[in-house]
Amino acid sequence: MSARQQNHASDLLYSRWNDRLVLWCFRHAASGVLPARWFEKNVPPRSARAATSGALTIEIVTHCWQYANMLAYQLSSLVLHPPQHCKVIFTVYYSTEDNETRSMLEQFAEHRVDNVQWNWQARARESLFRRSIGRNEAALNTRADWIWFTDCDLIFHRGCLDALNRELQGRQDTLLYPRQERVTALLQEHDPLLNQHYAELVDIDPAAFSIDEKTRATGPLQITHGDVARAAGYCNALEIFQRPAAHWCKAIEDRVFRWLVASQGVAIDVPWVYRIRHVTKGRYQGNSLRSRLRTSIRLLQSWLRRT
Repeated sequence: MSARQQNHASDLLYSRWNDRLVLWCFRHAASGVLPARWFEKNVPPRSARAATSGALTIEIVTHCWQYANMLAYQLSSLVLHPPQHCKVIFTVYYSTEDNETRSMLEQFAEHRVDNVQWNWQARARESLFRRSIGRNEAALNTRADWIWFTDCDLIFHRGCLDALNRELQGRQDTLLYPRQERVTALLQEHDPLLNQHYAELVDIDPAAFSIDEKTRATGPLQITHGDVARAAGYCNALEIFQRPAAHWCKAIEDRVFRWLVASQGVAIDVPWVYRIRHVTKGRYQGNSLRSRLRTSIRLLQSWLRRT
């Protein structure tokens, strides 16, 4: 290795560890160690936010990398159970390198659904790997009254979005979240639910899900006022959360986002929110030590929740 190559490798290693240190600092700052106002000054006061009523426009923002089997259920739920009393902009961030997801989005683009506007956003996978980049872009540019940041394993079943529209009438809250979600057990990759034919519309059996009570907003359950999103973005004040990455990043930005907007969320009654829980993470290489370790941790966490 030449001296130039050695210096480049050294710089990359330094940058990687420096980023990890900065991320660690912000993760702990989000517990309240530091005041968020030092970093985020753009959140509009409640009195300055629109209190919109009627048929609202709700943007849903999701990311998909090698999770086509999950996204199939999410997209199908909009086709099979479209909203009747609100308008939805359904935004998906993906990479054209993910052939299954790209192909499926092309197929779903052929579905014309009343009150639903498809919005596919292709990005280089390095931008996709840090989820806050797409969420921030969507937040700053949204035209919606409210924006729901979610993950592609969430399903909006019959009546869900119309119930959300009713709950949002005239509200000016910073951040809301469903009081309950319905979840599966932690499914193995061979489970039939995860191996449906993507080219077809797929639906769930609600009996396979159990109620999970939520006490705060979480990564896929963050419903943000449009005026807050347009002003503050999604961790827009912190440059490190807008930097592309070589690998999928653990989503600590969700915790940081809630710290920056000074809200853990207010619970609302939104029925028929379903989530498919699964062991194998498509964003990690299936045979890697990292993947096996994360799978073991997820199984342990699931067992601890049941005991």
